[in-house]
Amino acid sequence: MNEYIPKLLLGWLVAGHQCAWVHSSNDLPGGDCCFYLSYGRIVDQLTRKKYRHNLVVHESELPKGKGWSPLTWQILEGHNRIPVMLIEAAEHVDSGVVYAQRWIEFEGYELVDEIRNAQAEATYELCRWFVGGYPQSAEQSQDQRGEESFYPRRSEVDSEFNPEKPLSEQFNLLRVVDNQRYPAFFKIAGNKYFVKFYRSK
Repeated sequence: MNEYIPKLLLGWLVAGHQCAWVHSSNDLPGGDCCFYLSYGRIVDQLTRKKYRHNLVVHESELPKGKGWSPLTWQILEGHNRIPVMLIEAAEHVDSGVVYAQRWIEFEGYELVDEIRNAQAEATYELCRWFVGGYPQSAEQSQDQRGEESFYPRRSEVDSEFNPEKPLSEQFNLLRVVDNQRYPAFFKIAGNKYFVKFYRSK
């Protein structure tokens, strides 16, 4: 998300807010609101106490789909309409109250960069909504309801596809692979082959 954050910060600075952008919770100065955007760690209570509100954007219909990379996992499941929720960070992962929800929709052909861009736009909208309407926006919280489920953390092995199966059956996997960090790959006769996947402009 780092490449998208300057746009968000600039809007808040122009509106007269004081902002800090850090990459570790140890460097947080304190204030009214803290947004943890694509921050892959659970923040302890002592850190959270520095702020009135600690906010996370999560792409699933919570409490279903807690955990890691929910957007990616849902695309792999075949979903093209995915909820994005702004929630309060809490002691247990993705368990806080919900402030607002938006939806992102895909046609089914978008690749990872387009998917991330849609994710970023929904994140902007939710973050801007909360700050722009604060403190009334904080009063709209609702508890999560329903049965919870969890997605595991993704790693390099999750980008492996099966060369024996049709590409059409594995297209969603190829849509979400990261060509730089976790490129698609397959194995034949003990050898590992990488494939970088692009869409023609």
